[in-house]
Amino acid sequence: MLSTSGWTFISNHALTLNYIFHNPTSTKREISKHVGITERTTYKIIADLVVEGYVIRRKSGRNNVYQIDPNLPLRHHTKEEIMVSELIKALTAKSTDRVGV
Repeated sequence: MLSTSGWTFISNHALTLNYIFHNPTSTKREISKHVGITERTTYKIIADLVVEGYVIRRKSGRNNVYQIDPNLPLRHHTKEEIMVSELIKALTAKSTDRVGV
């Protein structure tokens, strides 16, 4: 049974990064709806990710197109050996892909 205490194991930054990886032409509204956060929070998270180089944002007409740098390490000092690509792979895996769980 799942708890309803409000916390999760995966941060909104990680969820946003994963969603952008799979949906590079998505709008902030689409991202916020999927992740379950406000558009303002989504804007701040994307700005964080852009400043640190995890996301590259470019214009295509009036819209933004995003690109993830999968070769950057995770930001926690105990997980710097893990690359963004590994996080995305783990968040994307289907339950049938897991071994030994």
